[in-house]
Order: sequence, then C-alpha cells, then structure tokens
Amino acid sequence: MSEPNLSSFIWSVADLLRGDYKQSEYGKVILPFTVLRRLDCVLEATKPAVLAEKAAREKARLNPEPFLLKKSGQHFFNTSPLDLKKLMGDQHNIGENLRAYVQDFSPSVRDIFERFEFHAQIDRLSKAGLLYLVTEKFANIDLHPNVVNNAQMGSVFEELIRKFAELSNETAGEHFTPREVIRLMVNLLFIEDDDALGKPMIVRHLYDPTAGTGGMLSVAGEHLAELNPKARLVMYGQELNPESYAICKADMLIKGQDVANIVFGNTLSADGHPGKHFDYMLSNPPFGVEWKKIEKEVRREAEQQGFNGRFGPGLPRVSDGSLLFLLHLVSKMRPEKDGGSRFGIVLNGSPLFTGGAGSGESEIRRYMLENDLVEAIIGLPTDMFYNTGISTYVWIVSNRKPAQRKGKVQLIDASSFFQKMRKSLGSKRKELSPEHIEDITRIFGAFKKLTRAGVPISRIFKNEDFGYRTITVERPERDDKGRPVLGTKGKGKGKPVADANLRDTENVPLSEDVETYFQREVVPHAPDAWIDHEKTKVGYEIPFNRHFYVFKPPRPLAEIDAELKGVTDRILTMIGGLSK
Repeated sequence: MSEPNLSSFIWSVADLLRGDYKQSEYGKVILPFTVLRRLDCVLEATKPAVLAEKAAREKARLNPEPFLLKKSGQHFFNTSPLDLKKLMGDQHNIGENLRAYVQDFSPSVRDIFERFEFHAQIDRLSKAGLLYLVTEKFANIDLHPNVVNNAQMGSVFEELIRKFAELSNETAGEHFTPREVIRLMVNLLFIEDDDALGKPMIVRHLYDPTAGTGGMLSVAGEHLAELNPKARLVMYGQELNPESYAICKADMLIKGQDVANIVFGNTLSADGHPGKHFDYMLSNPPFGVEWKKIEKEVRREAEQQGFNGRFGPGLPRVSDGSLLFLLHLVSKMRPEKDGGSRFGIVLNGSPLFTGGAGSGESEIRRYMLENDLVEAIIGLPTDMFYNTGISTYVWIVSNRKPAQRKGKVQLIDASSFFQKMRKSLGSKRKELSPEHIEDITRIFGAFKKLTRAGVPISRIFKNEDFGYRTITVERPERDDKGRPVLGTKGKGKGKPVADANLRDTENVPLSEDVETYFQREVVPHAPDAWIDHEKTKVGYEIPFNRHFYVFKPPRPLAEIDAELKGVTDRILTMIGGLSK
C-alpha cells in the first residue's frame, strides 16, 4: 500500500470519530492505534516461538525476558496469546482484552502507550460505542514491514502528526522539521567524513536533544545506510512532548534501535544523557521560545558549574532559549583527541546578532568563534517551515575542522535556492529540490568564494572578522565660560570630568588598532574627546545579510517621471469620463 493511500486510510478512521471527538483530539486515538498495528504486524511471524519459549522458561523457573527478545528478533516482544485479529472474535470483551494485550508488551513498549494515555482512550471509545469499530479498521490494514518499509512508515507517522498538529492549532513545526531540510543538514554533516563512514562495520553515535517524532534521526540513519549498508548508527534523543516522544520511541523500536536511548523530559533543565558525548548531533530547537519556566535550574547550573557545566560561556535573554540548545550540543561534543564531533542546528536570525558587546548572546558567539567551532552558516529561504515564515539558518559546528577551514567561517546565502510548492502546508510554501540540496552541499564542500550572476553566494571570513571592541568615548563637562571642569579628588584629580550627556560608544573591528581608529574617526569631529579604556568590551556578531547585500541603483529620474505622468494621465482620463 502506498504512503498516500495508507495516510488516507488511517485518516478515514477520523470519520468514525466525528461527533464523539473534537477534530483536535483525533490524533489521541489514531496515532497509538497506528503504532499498535505496526508492532502487531512486526511481531506476527515470531509470536508462536515467543509464546513457546515463555512457557518453557517459566517451567524451568527462569526469567524469560532475555530469551524472548532473542526469539522475537526485535528490541521488544509481546507475551499475550492475542493479537488485533484475534481481538475481533470477542466483541463484548474488546476493551478488557485490548488492555490485557497492550499490558503484555515488554516494558519499553508499555511506556509508549502510557505516554499516549491509551487506556483513557480505550475507556472513552468504549463509552461512545466505537472501540470495536476502530479496532476492526486497524486490524484490517496490513502494516507488515514487507508491505510498508521503515522509511514509508516514518513518513506516514510524520504526515499524520502534521495533520493532527494543524487541526489542534498547534505549531506543527514544534514536532516536525521538513524532510528536505533534514537531508541537507545530514549531507553537510557527513560530507567531510565520507571516507571514514565507508569503512565496513563502522559504528557512529548520533544525538538529537529536541527529537520530536524522530525525523532527524531517521533521515540520518537512511543516509548512512545508503552510504554504507554495513555501518551502524546508534541513535540517542530527548523529547519534551509526550506524544512526540511516544512516536519517536515507537519509530526507533521498529527500526531496531535501543529505545532506552530515547529519554523523556526537558533537555535544558534535566539532561537525559549526562556525561555522554556523540560523534554527530542534529537539532531543530523551538525558535524564539522563552525559558522562564526553567530559568532557576539553568541559572543554578551556570553559576555553580561554570565551564564544567553546559552554560559557562553565557546565558541569552530569557525571551529566546535557542542559544542554550547550541551550548548544550557543544557540551556533548567528543573531545578532539577522541575523534571530535560535528553537529548541525537550525536557528532563526536573532542568535547571529542580538545583544551588544558583553551581553550573554555576544559572549556565546565569542566563545564559539574564539574556540574556532563554527564551520559554516547557511541562510535558508523564508517559508520553509510549517509554523513560521521567518528566515532560518543552519549552523554547522565542529571541533575537528579540516586544515583548510581552521580559523575560518564560511557563510552561504541559499535564500534563493527553492521551488514553490504546489500546495502550501501551514506557513510552508517553499521547498528545496534534490538539485538544490546537492548544489548547497557542493558549495559547502568546495569551501570557496562564489558569485553567480553578480550575486554573492558563498563567502569565507576569518573568525576575528566578526569581532569588535566597543569603546566608550568621553568628552569633558564645561563650566559657564566653556572651560573643561577638572576633578578635585582621587584618580580623577586634575583631569577633565566626563559629561555623561556627551558620552558615546564606537564599535572598532578587532582587526583594527583602537588608537588609529580613534584618531581617524573621532578626533577630527571632537578634538577634546578621549577613550575610557576601563569600559572597553569585546563583542561578536555575524551580520549575515550585510555580507550578501548587493546595491541596486535606483531607476533614472526621467524614467520614474515618465511613469508618474502616465499614471496621472490615466487618472485624469478616468475622471473626465466620470464627469461626462
């Protein structure tokens, strides 16, 4: 069965729910039933062997669990003699039997259904007289891996989640990163390691701290399997939304991953993988979301642990926590001596430039650039995500840069690389084609300056090009006669007193000598000015758009005049026609 057909079949279950459930609640039934049917089909072939093994081991008074996992050939099992087809045979006890069936899964699977609050839905469907009908619908669809492979099943999950998120007026983007954006990120992440990843039996660890429904982990897994079928990617994640967590866990389970690596909870306030480091990481954290709820825990860690914790470099303003995720990922990088790490994170524009010298944001940028961690930043087109039309940027971060990239940052403006979608999905109106993904990957891999049709696409900068010193320029207070007022005590005795109303600041690029800049830019306009060196601060910002701005001269005045005259003449003709 093809993906669209499968989605529309599952969607048809919604017709049964209409009236008894609000549209925004359909997902609470359809998602867990889809997972249940998938697991049902996956275990079908090994079920008799598992039941026989259970009986034999219990007879010998042994804990059957490890043996059952071996027999099922999966990371999970079910010890109930029932399955969804058999449940159909006893219409009157369907609720009780369904509950017992779910209860007989191994603990990791039971956790998934608990997060879905599945037992509450069984009660509710039962009261509405719908439980048998809904169960029957799912029992009659074949979700066996031979019919629907893992990649298709993953796409179906994602499609359903997006639909339900839209219906419940949630931002689908919170749980869902467009497939093609993930593909681009995975390409950029793996491109410099293609040789290493091609070796037989290689094992790599991948982590997503905002795993959602597991889309990033899945696409990375598919990509590596294409590159090297013998390679193994061990996946780790953490997710805050119970339903997304349940789906991610179910998806990983089906794909043969150890679901103990997928942790529930808030990554920033309760790290689910403390002390662990990973080869690769991917993340699309929520954009512009405040972190007030967890402020106490985050500040405590920053103050008590400093650089031994995750937030040593600084804390951004409470209104946007995305840079906290950046710091979290940096803390999860393998030390360079152990092979190092690379990660990709999607951020909005504000982490590039918000906050002046000395602010939390600037200090975080300073840490990233002075430690030579930023490989590249790629500007994506607007309208790429389901929940926002704003500009987004992919940061590629690494502590094992190839020699030619050391001390440098590549900026790529890919905002013109898109095709319009036939049908908008939420705020998403544009998508990257496979050709666009390949093109951006090539530009990144080439690591060269590039201009096309007079428009800059790729630019290379030194890390310090983004740094500046904010100097405080003072001018003297003057008395009634216009003479500078001199200090009478302490350090300032005999020196001019600064006039706070005339105080100003200047940003001097790190690459330029402060005194030279001051003599050239300030002294000609204010010969009595001086620098208060004690107030000097170092700042970093990445003015992405400024580096790709192309000046377009305005049209000639005569052309504009002619156009205005044409419009005026038309209006006069129309007025003349009205007055006849």
